[in-house]
Amino acid sequence: MTNQPQLILGIETSCDETGVALYGDKGLLADALYSQIEMHAEYGGVVPELASRDHVRKLIPLIEQCVTKAHVTREDLTGIAYTTGPGLIGALFAGVSVARSLAYALNIPSIGVHHMEGHLLAPMLENNPPSFPFVALLVSGGHTQLIKVGQVGEYELLGESLDDAAGEAFDKTAKLLKLGYPGGPALAACAEKGNPKRFNFPRPMTNRPGLDFSFSGLKTFALTTSQQNTLDEQTCADIARAFEEAVAETLAIKCKRALMQTGLSTLVVAGGVSANKRLRSTLNQMGKETGAEIFYPRHEFCTDNGAMIAFAGYQRLLAGEHDALHIKARPRWPLSELNLPQKK
Repeated sequence: MTNQPQLILGIETSCDETGVALYGDKGLLADALYSQIEMHAEYGGVVPELASRDHVRKLIPLIEQCVTKAHVTREDLTGIAYTTGPGLIGALFAGVSVARSLAYALNIPSIGVHHMEGHLLAPMLENNPPSFPFVALLVSGGHTQLIKVGQVGEYELLGESLDDAAGEAFDKTAKLLKLGYPGGPALAACAEKGNPKRFNFPRPMTNRPGLDFSFSGLKTFALTTSQQNTLDEQTCADIARAFEEAVAETLAIKCKRALMQTGLSTLVVAGGVSANKRLRSTLNQMGKETGAEIFYPRHEFCTDNGAMIAFAGYQRLLAGEHDALHIKARPRWPLSELNLPQKK
């Protein structure tokens, strides 16, 4: 890219939230988000076809909203970043199609961004961003991974969930306790009323070496516990509390192990579950005990958003990367396949 001022439009449509943002040399100029939670709540989960149609309806108005808020025009854009995967294929295509078409019409470069790279870099949007290198815990509905991050585009997978991701286990446990949708926040709210001493759930895979996770057993343990007790309001809260504490402590144990293994002292925590208060409290306590410095994105940037995509795209476009003129979405895309950005 040239030395002209850069202004990147970011588009996120990987699942059930339509996110748009503008990021440039002066930082984040505007961001807008539309959540489909209310629509999907009727069905108890995301309906892919409905999600795709809603992205189509909301994208252009959100782009116009951001452009107006930032007091710029489309012609001021110097690049477009969009989530190309992983995610729901129809939802991804909604964003990819708009992004590529707009980039072609404006004759500017565009770049497909890995959804989890966006999450991983979200704390960089804060006033006090972490410095490279660091260990990242990516914890969401679809992913639970520990990554060693050398710089933008330099990622080493240290460990990941072998079955359910932590967020997925939260949602399934909330569903069996009939706590409503979305499950993660509902379970966390219920757990606040729980007795921490009534039930003791296992901390899976912490008694063996390695940095992989497994949360499906916790979900089964919660189911068994619910079947062995009268499932009144207090019992639901007690099970939710035991489950939440088990997940938080398991993640903290593995994060501590990853920091020791890599010799690093900085931990970045990102993804939807990173907003969980008990997880933050548990990780912060681990940080105090080990001297590790821990960074989180602000709460509105924990879930899917356009700002993280705009920032990641800004970094890659600035490094000289861009996509060929074709439309491509990748519903499955290992983070380890990302190439180190070319340096000029």
